[in-house]
Parts: sequence; structure tokens; C-alpha cells
Amino acid sequence: MIDKTSRVAWALLATSALASPAFAQTGVNDTPPSPQEQVATDGREEDPTEIVVTATKREENLQDVPVSIQAIGTRRLDQLNISNFEDYTKQLPSVSFQTLQPGSTTVYMRGVATGGDGNHSGSFPSVGTYLDEQPVTTIGGTLDIHIYDIARIESLAGPQGTLYGASSQAGTIRIITNKPEIGQFNGRVDGEINKIAGGDWGGSLEGMVNVPINDRMAARFVAFYQRDGGFVDNVFGSRTYCGDPVLDGEGEVVGCVRNGISVDNEEFVEKNFNDYRVYGGRAALKIDLDDNWTVTPTIMHQNGKVDGYYGVDPDLGGLRIDRFRDEISKDKWTQAALLIEGKVFDFDVTYSGAYLKRPTYSLTDYTDYADAYDAAYEGVGGLANYFYYQDAAGNTIDPRQYIIGTNDFRKLSQEIRVASPQDKPFRVIAGAFYQVQKNDIFQDYKIDNLAPDLSVNGYPGSLWVTKQKRKDKDYALFGEASFDITPQVTLTGGGRLFKFDNTLFGFAGFGVNPNYDPDDPDSPPRNAAGGSSGVYRCLTVNGEAYLDDFGAPFAPGGLAGTPCTNVGTFRDGKVVPRRSKGNGFIHRLNAQYKPIEDVMFYATWSRGFRPGGINRQPLAPAYDPDYLTNYELGWKTSFGRLRWNGAIYRQRWEKFQFSFLGLNSLTVIQNGRDAIINGIETDVNYVAGGLTLNAAAAYTDAKTDGNICNFAEGNSDCSGLDDQGDPDFVVTPSGSRLPVTPKWKGSVTARYAWPMWTGRAHVQGAMSFQSGARADIRRNVGDGENPLDPATYLGRIKGRTVFDIYAGYDWSTYNAELFVSNLFNEDIELTRGVVCSICTNTLITPGRPRTIGVRLGTKF
Repeated sequence: MIDKTSRVAWALLATSALASPAFAQTGVNDTPPSPQEQVATDGREEDPTEIVVTATKREENLQDVPVSIQAIGTRRLDQLNISNFEDYTKQLPSVSFQTLQPGSTTVYMRGVATGGDGNHSGSFPSVGTYLDEQPVTTIGGTLDIHIYDIARIESLAGPQGTLYGASSQAGTIRIITNKPEIGQFNGRVDGEINKIAGGDWGGSLEGMVNVPINDRMAARFVAFYQRDGGFVDNVFGSRTYCGDPVLDGEGEVVGCVRNGISVDNEEFVEKNFNDYRVYGGRAALKIDLDDNWTVTPTIMHQNGKVDGYYGVDPDLGGLRIDRFRDEISKDKWTQAALLIEGKVFDFDVTYSGAYLKRPTYSLTDYTDYADAYDAAYEGVGGLANYFYYQDAAGNTIDPRQYIIGTNDFRKLSQEIRVASPQDKPFRVIAGAFYQVQKNDIFQDYKIDNLAPDLSVNGYPGSLWVTKQKRKDKDYALFGEASFDITPQVTLTGGGRLFKFDNTLFGFAGFGVNPNYDPDDPDSPPRNAAGGSSGVYRCLTVNGEAYLDDFGAPFAPGGLAGTPCTNVGTFRDGKVVPRRSKGNGFIHRLNAQYKPIEDVMFYATWSRGFRPGGINRQPLAPAYDPDYLTNYELGWKTSFGRLRWNGAIYRQRWEKFQFSFLGLNSLTVIQNGRDAIINGIETDVNYVAGGLTLNAAAAYTDAKTDGNICNFAEGNSDCSGLDDQGDPDFVVTPSGSRLPVTPKWKGSVTARYAWPMWTGRAHVQGAMSFQSGARADIRRNVGDGENPLDPATYLGRIKGRTVFDIYAGYDWSTYNAELFVSNLFNEDIELTRGVVCSICTNTLITPGRPRTIGVRLGTKF
């Protein structure tokens, strides 16, 4: 059944389509070359879909846009066999990321990264993602859009806030699809089969068809299926937890004998258990109502499923881990979009609207939590003697947890803008933007056979429950104006007036035993963990936390399905959502100089931002917006068949937001100090005589500017006291490198094509490299007296150099290719992390080992 929000979204899109004439203005060149043209021009001229970009929301030549942009066009996407996020970011040196598995990825640009992001209740992303004209940026993981029949991917580095808004603080990635072609019938079918070294078989089947309907209408349909074989082995493992307590001479517990609950994972042992499959499609309809107005409705659906777990345990050696559950993750999404383009007098008018729905489901083993806490509390008897993991009869039970999690993410976005004629010396673009994002969040931390009285109230067998609603609204007015002072000099000024209004509401935490009495020393335990989070901190009818007003009724107005409300505010006798709202203005100023044809220099001063937000940890304060100020000098040059672009920049990231696992392993977000990021990025392209060379590289020096204190609002030397009267201390000293982003990253691709028989043969080699990086911004997760650097157990994200090779033959409308990716079977580390606040067992998300495959395709 379509929910109310869905009906409203469809009504808005339909109303816009009926109320506005649709337009056939000369649009973006999203049409790929024909099969014959691709074969004939391979290695002889540049890909036209890579040269024309719409980064400034106008169709312009890449070399005329005074912004740091890298574009990967249709031809290179095919040549590099790019199908997903990890593939194309290898070609974008300013981009880095953290990932747990496909669909659970947080993207960063130019070193604007602190790690620990991606939580459903966390900060907004700092990098925006667009599918055509519509933002698809989501909190909790970037959409891993399947790349097929794509015109190009544009990577815009640096703040893009004036045109792209709040989540484009550090940059924007735009995925531009091929649009229907009126008057042409064509299509393509491509298939692949591959084998991973030491892993499983995989493959894909993809197809596209463009169908003319009449002289003013055409439709384009895309379908795909891909299966990535597994390469991580779930090996045998066992655990024996604390059993009998060890007592001292006075009868106090001082340790434990490990003769308690024993478990193993024999029934779950499996080779190559982390397979991934994704299928979906896209349909677009283009209607030219007349020579000036066009309407293009599009719908895309993608359904992904991961079986197993993508992490490995370095202590077990190789690509191995020991997990104790059948794990699964499902991520599906559907986006309906409407684009209307046209002219009023000489002005281009564009409306874009979209509704995105993304439900997810996961079942995840959480044995690491029990391992860490049993070890941490061994000195007081471990979980069996210090906690209350018991069944209804009082017997000690297996303490291992598993998590069932769901998110129901929905996003409605609308933008309308007007642009003056592009061929005039004075040009203006202005518009209005609105979006609302909603997420129904549910996470259930379960322990089999846990006593109902020790569980979360209303959730028997659940140690911890998070059930929340999050709603984020953004409003903006934006504009940019450019003036050609002379044919060689152009000045551009732009700004964005923004307003945000974000709320979070619901419950997170443990339960309270209905028989618990805090005044009775013989009272049964409060909950299985004895914890004070959760129900104990819910708001009562008196507006106080339950622990301070024990026995009082809970305040009315809570979220359905929760025992009470501890993520909310007491107002007028009831609880309402916690709110963070604000407004502001950001700008972009740019000057460009073209001394001669095909040579351009530019200077930019720009700002980007992220809204503030709410911590679901009741004791943690709200966090403020953070801002990024960018000073940049760049150049774009073409010398015959050689193109060389680059930029040098300095950025100040003010009071940056950073996330970490705090009390009870709840993600906490707080503002740090500032960071200074200096860098240079460059890319070179050369095409001649069958040879194509592409190279891109970036150097990023990102460091904190000021001490980060344990207490969010601590003084500059972290010498004060926190809210509980405990001494503050330095968590990260000034001058520390920011995590995740490598200092060096780059890629080189060389391709040579030559006539052979009735077609053209080709060979290609690609190399991508990056240096290592820290995994955590913090240098001390202990305290002022017992410091502990996370690097001692996390280590560093390992640097890597990866080679891919290709050889193939194209003839007529057919193509065949043999490829080997990760030729030398390099150990690729994408992410390093732990799963709980006191966990020290580091898990690594690996990249794919060496893969050999064959691709076959035909175009018609």
C-alpha cells in the first residue's frame, strides 16, 4: 500500500507535469556515440560525453567551467568496466570513503573526514550525491547506484553549497544517465562472467533499449542483474565465557574461571560466504510538447542483498572471520523523478522533483560485544557474575547478541530555477529548493532466552531497542551571476540563503524490570545489563527523567511502539520531538581569466555547510553546524590533443562535527575545533593515433587546528571539568592528521587501439594507488591518567597499488574482452574499525582479490 507521503509526492509531481508546459530545449549531451562511432574513434578523439558537463546547472564545456571537475564519460565507464561506487572512485583522487559493505558507505572529499560517520542518527554527509538533477544523498550510507547506460559521472571537488546545498559541503558527485532519444531505435546487451582468486564465481547481465514512440516521444529502458561472488571464509570459532567466580579471602569476586557457557559456530562455517547480488532497472520517457518544452519522467529501482559479512579478522589471517549467525542485509530503493525543461522568452526554466524510498533490513551477529564486555569485566566475574544475562528461571544464558535492524528512509525533493541566456555577457541563474527526509529507525539487540522482566519493556528477549523517527527539512533560495568584464575576464558571485529544521523522536536503551525498586537492596536487577540508559531516563508527567521521578507515570505523546520517550522534549504536559533548527547564508566568489584560447585560470573563495543536529544519547548536548571555507587557484589548459587541469587549495573546516562510539556504544556527535586542509589535484588526458592516456592525482594535507577535548566545550588546553565534575583531557592534540583520507592518491590508465581484420583490437592497463591513513581521529580513548591511542589496536588503513589489465576486440556491433582486475592480488583494506565502544578486536573491510573475467556485448 502506498503511504500518505508517497501519495503526496506523486500528487506534487503530477500537478507539476500538468501545470507546467514540458520542454524540449536543447539539453545536456547525454547521448552516447553510436556503436560504429565508438569503434572508429577509440583512441583517436576524446569522449564527447566527458567534455560536456552540467556542474553549474548549465550545459558547458568542461574546459570552460571554473570549478575543479573530473568527468568520466560513457566510453571510459565501459572501457574501465565500472559498475559500482568502488570502481569509479578509484579514478577520482579527491574522493575517499569508509564502507562496511555495498550500500553502507560514507563518502569524503579533499580530506574533510573525521571517520565514524554513517549512523542513522548521525551527521549529514559532507559530500552530496545526485542522480541526474535529483539529490539522492542519504544519511546512513550512500546509494551504491549500479553504473550502466550512464552518460558520465561528474566529481565536483570543494564546497558546492551555493548550487547544491547542505550536503555538498566538501563536494558533489553527479551520476548523469543517458536520456531517451527521439526518432531512434537502438539498444545494447552486455554479459560478464568472472572468477575471484580463492573465491567464488560471479557475473552480470545488462541491457538497454531506446524505443521511439512518435516524432515527439521516446522511451528508454534499462535492466541489470549482477552477482558478486564471495571471497571471505567464515571459519570455525568457539568461545567459553566466564563461569565460576574467583573470590578473595573476604569473599569478594576478583576474577572468574572460564568454565561457563561454551559455544561454537560449526553450523555456520562456510567458504566464500559474503556474496552480493543486485538487480533492478530504469525507465524514462521523453516528451517534446513543442520546440521549447520537454518533460522527462523517470523511475529507477534497485534491489541489493548481501549474504554473510564483508569484514575479516586480521588475527585469523587471510580473508577469514568467525561469525556465529546466518547474516543478511537487504537494501532496496526506488526513485520516481520528474524533469521539466523549457523556455519563457529567452530564459531557461527547469523544474526537478523526486521521491525516493529506501527500506533496508539486516540481521547482524554481535558476538564481539559479549567477548569485549566479558573480558573487560573479568576482574569482577565477567558477564555471568556481574551482569544478569538470565532466563525466566534465573539460569545463566548464552550472552551473545544479534541485531535486527530496519530503516524506512523517504526523501522528497523539489527545485525550480531560471537561467538567463548563456551567450550574453551578463548571466544569471536563480532558484528555490525544498526537501524533506524521513526515516523510521528500528534496531533490536536480541539475546536468545533472555527473561522478559530483564528485557526492554514490551520487547521480550531484547536487551536494547532503538525505535525513533527522524525528520530533516531544508529550504533554500540560491543564485549565481556571471559578468564578462572583457572577453578574457569573467567574475561570478553566488549565494545560498538556507534554513533547516531537523527533529528526532523516540526511544533508545535498556528496559526497567517491573519488579525493580531502587530503595530495596534485595530488589531484582533493573535490567540484564544493570544499565541506566533507556527506560530509566524516559520523561515522566512531571518533565523529569524516570530515575529522578521513579514510579511516576510516563509523559504522554510518545512514539507508538516504544515503552516511553527518552529522545524528546517535555512541553505543555507531553513529550515532543527534540529539535535542531537554524538558518544562514553561504557564498561563492570566482574570477576567471582566459589569456588565450584553450587556456584558463581561475580563483575561488567559497563556503559550504552542514546543519547541526541532535544526539540520541540523553546526556550528550546537541551539536552545531559546521562550515568549510575554501580558497582555490586552478587552471584548465588544452594543447592540441593534450589536456591538463589542476587546482591548489587551502580550506578551513570550522568547528567540525565528528562522531565516535560513546557510553553504551551509542554514537555521539560533537563539534571539534578547526582543521586546516591544504592540497593539490591534477588530471591529464591525451588522445592521438589510437593511444589514450589518462592520469589523475591528489595530495591532501589535512590536520586539526586546536586541541579536541573530551568535554565538547572544553577550553583550548582541555584543563577544565566536564558536566559531571570529572577532569577534561586532550582527545586529539592540535596538528594531528585527519583520518581516512590518504595523503597521496592517484590513477593512471593507458589504452591503445588499432585496426585488425574488420574491427579494432585494444589493450589497456590501469593503475590506482593511495597511501595509508589513520582509521580514527582520536589519539586517546582512555582518560587523562590512562591514555590509550586507538591506533594501538586499529592500526592504519594500509596503502595500496592496484593494477588492472584488459584486452579485447570490437567488430561491427559486437565486442569481446578479457580482463584481470587486481592483477597482483594486492591486499586491499577499505576500512578498519571496531563494533563497540570498548571493543579492541579490529575488523577490516577488504577489497576484492584478483578477478579474471570475460565480457561480451552487442549493440543494435
